[in-house]
Amino acid sequence: MLLTVLSKAPDTARVKQARVEMSSLVTAIESYDQDYSRYPVTHAEQTAAGTNDFTTGLFLAGGPQSFDSNSNVVAILMDLPTFPNGSQTAEFGHVYNSKQVKYLQAKMSGYDPATNDPHPPDGVDNSGTYRDPWGHPYIITMDLSYDDQCRDLVYSLTSVSQNPPSGTSQTGFNGLSSPIPNGAGDNFLYHGKVMVWPAGPDGKYDTLPASGPTAVANKDNVLSWQ
Repeated sequence: MLLTVLSKAPDTARVKQARVEMSSLVTAIESYDQDYSRYPVTHAEQTAAGTNDFTTGLFLAGGPQSFDSNSNVVAILMDLPTFPNGSQTAEFGHVYNSKQVKYLQAKMSGYDPATNDPHPPDGVDNSGTYRDPWGHPYIITMDLSYDDQCRDLVYSLTSVSQNPPSGTSQTGFNGLSSPIPNGAGDNFLYHGKVMVWPAGPDGKYDTLPASGPTAVANKDNVLSWQ
């Protein structure tokens, strides 16, 4: 029994660390929006999103490789003109943060993603990706539509958030809800401006039909809005 308790202790500490870091991210993004009346995204990202919300940091489920890095958000919030690997960031020349305010304070890990370490360290790596305590990118969604609601690319899915799964309810798990009758159309929304979440100790998330938040891969996700 003692071994079981000890084995859970590291992840309990990491969950607490993740909650602190997520809170800092949310505060940093909201503070940036208050100062600039826009969110910390590039012009290209804003154009691509159009009138929709924006999710960044998604990665290949079960693996450490990000296919949609959160590095642009991090560079803008930390006012980083170059990444530790020497490459220019979206913030080169202070394009998006002309006041040069350090909205986000995050440690630099020195990790090189090119090594493909299956267990990378937490913090901002050499390519600018902000990784959670388990080494995966923080997933961030922002209310670019400015309707005070967030549509996260994962948690908006009926397969993930409808309560009960495969039902017809507009009520979702984790405080989410859908404005669409019968909860159709993958529109489960958070009534707020920013959502941040890591995939937890297993580094996985599940979007399969009726996966729900209690599915093995989603059960340990840590949510900023909970």
